[in-house]
Amino acid sequence: MADKENKYPENAEGKFYVDDACIDCDACRATAPDNFEREDEKGYSYVSKQPDGEVEMQLCMDALEGCPVEAIGSDGDE
Repeated sequence: MADKENKYPENAEGKFYVDDACIDCDACRATAPDNFEREDEKGYSYVSKQPDGEVEMQLCMDALEGCPVEAIGSDGDE
């Protein structure tokens, strides 16, 4: 389970975040490309934009559920 105490500073403020367990597998970027980006120099993903609307919300939830190392979190705040 992702730990919001260890989330990356690049994450956009809001409900979803990526923490330092990310292994840069590209799954979240492939699932929700409008919401996740790669930090190229350090090699990890982060939430570049919080979801806007039901479709993006579902894609972010799919990314969270599909993360192989559970590095994506949702703290319930929107």
